Amino acid sequence: MKMDIFGNREKNKQFYFNYAVFTINGMLALSIGSLLPFIRDANGLAYAFCGMIVSLHSVGNLLSSFAAGALPVLIGRKKSILLFNSFFALSYLLILFGGSPFTIALAFFMTGLARGATSNFCNASINNLAPGKAWIINGLHAMFSIGAFLFPILLTVLTMNDSGRWIYACYFMLAMGILSFSLYLLMPVTEQGKQDAGKKEKNFGFFKEPLFYMSITVLFFYLCAEQGVIGWMITYFKDTGLLNPTLSQITASVLWIMILLGRLTAAWLSTKVKKEKILPVMGVGLLVFFFILIVSRSTGLILLGIMGFGYSMAGIYPTTVSFTGILIQRYKMAWSFILTSASLGSILMPMIIGRIAERAGIFYGMSSIAVVLVVDMIAIMVLVRYTTKQGKVEN
Repeated sequence: MKMDIFGNREKNKQFYFNYAVFTINGMLALSIGSLLPFIRDANGLAYAFCGMIVSLHSVGNLLSSFAAGALPVLIGRKKSILLFNSFFALSYLLILFGGSPFTIALAFFMTGLARGATSNFCNASINNLAPGKAWIINGLHAMFSIGAFLFPILLTVLTMNDSGRWIYACYFMLAMGILSFSLYLLMPVTEQGKQDAGKKEKNFGFFKEPLFYMSITVLFFYLCAEQGVIGWMITYFKDTGLLNPTLSQITASVLWIMILLGRLTAAWLSTKVKKEKILPVMGVGLLVFFFILIVSRSTGLILLGIMGFGYSMAGIYPTTVSFTGILIQRYKMAWSFILTSASLGSILMPMIIGRIAERAGIFYGMSSIAVVLVVDMIAIMVLVRYTTKQGKVEN
């Protein structure tokens, strides 16, 4: 029996459909890093090119994150999300049947277009259903985590005895892309009316809010670390020989199982503890466990680092987003600008890691993530201090 969360049939349907779509989006996000070693080996790609195509995924993510917030003003929310989500299935058709570096690069770009639009749509929809409520946003991102840890397990099962079978995972993702598009067709969507051009203050007044810039800074450096680890972790373990190929794939599932547990924990804690107390603890944990992950040479400590890192990173993004609930509710364009600006971090970092790996080795490329984690920790403390002082934290 379904839970009646909002006491409104249409709102409940929006809630369940958004959660389902975001689960599939988690599979899409993890497929990039999980498939990268197979695509690299099958096509003889260099580290620098691999870094570039992972960044192209993030470029697509950034562009659609912004456009998916602005385009609905012109063509409507449903037509906009259907347009961008169609790139999900199309990208896997290119991976399966393209067969050239150009089509691989285009496919990675298109996965980003689909992922970014879905992230924008689902986060905005859920925030509108329950503005500023950390538990429901953490719950949404927990569904993302479920999808994320399922894909590496599927890929491992398919490739355990024959690495050439990775293409069957692509067929599976093609089916998921079609399913995602179908869910959007069935989802009830509240269309927004065209905005009054004379109300620029209402639409763009967030540029005057310090909270806007502080939140972007936290999310920017967090996404640097997140995309750096997700995009390169499996390749790092495989190429350094620290873990065998099968166990390297399993680490992605371990990471996302811990992210799921962490997001469920963050969702529960956010109903009992103020989020300005939770966020710094997660930031410290992120830094400490990444250090353990990168310096360890034994399988046990590596897994400990991965588990702690995943658990610590779990709630940073959704909790930071919950700080911006008042901005998203007040200014229609705020979320698009926050998500787009922050996404620059996920574009730059994979390329930086790839360049460093090409010149100095994959270990030094991965180690560069430690720098952005230190900066992110500082940004978290500034954000928490500001919101506490201003009394703008909503629980």
